[in-house]
Amino acid sequence: MTVLLYDASFAGFLTAVFEVYEYKFSEPFISGNESQSGSLFGNLHKVVTNKEKAGRVQSKLKEKLSAGAFKQVYDAWLSELKGMENVLLRYIQYALHTKLAVENDYSNPDVLLVQQTSRKVHREKHRMEAFVRFQLTKDELYYAIIQPDYNVLPLICRHFKERYADQRWLIYDGLRKYGLHYDGHKVEEVQMEFNADLNNEDQRRMVYDENEILFQELWKQYFTSINIKARKNMKLHIQHMPKRYWRYLIEKQ
Repeated sequence: MTVLLYDASFAGFLTAVFEVYEYKFSEPFISGNESQSGSLFGNLHKVVTNKEKAGRVQSKLKEKLSAGAFKQVYDAWLSELKGMENVLLRYIQYALHTKLAVENDYSNPDVLLVQQTSRKVHREKHRMEAFVRFQLTKDELYYAIIQPDYNVLPLICRHFKERYADQRWLIYDGLRKYGLHYDGHKVEEVQMEFNADLNNEDQRRMVYDENEILFQELWKQYFTSINIKARKNMKLHIQHMPKRYWRYLIEKQ
């Protein structure tokens, strides 16, 4: 077995796929996790991300797959599920080695898993678009913290750029330690160590705009007032708003 260690970027993954063919590895295992690189049962091949190689694989896939199927491949990769790179490798090999359309061949376990995973990532994307709660800081920056199950920041970027085009914002993934920053013109990825715990009242007053705490209290009161106790259905409520999202929802504090 040859372990192909890449930099955990999508371009790096596509480069790894290219090099599987380039070097004719008979038993490839693609990993973005360096802790798996010390396998006693295989050789290590370090993949250096190459835009030309990645572009060639992407172009070939777009010839073989529909736009929707290619998006499923990308969404499944964003899931970060253990072993997903190798599920995708087998999926890609299957697509490239047959003249038939493979994307709806659910008798193939890899095709089925990619499709199912893509749906889960897509649902998480929509939930993040609904559950993001921006808070205004003293320097006029709207920020929000999220911890999605999957790496959906790249998928929600367009939504927030279009919807909040007239304000500066930062959406930070507290689990993956990176965020998207919009300066009013363009969105950039930022790497940072961010203190996501603002429960301390003094710290909150140092960071928030002077009206932000008032707005948060008004929002909590509104949320409480529209709830009818006699019609309370926590099971249904949790179904639509799972508890794992409550940590950064203002109305749940």
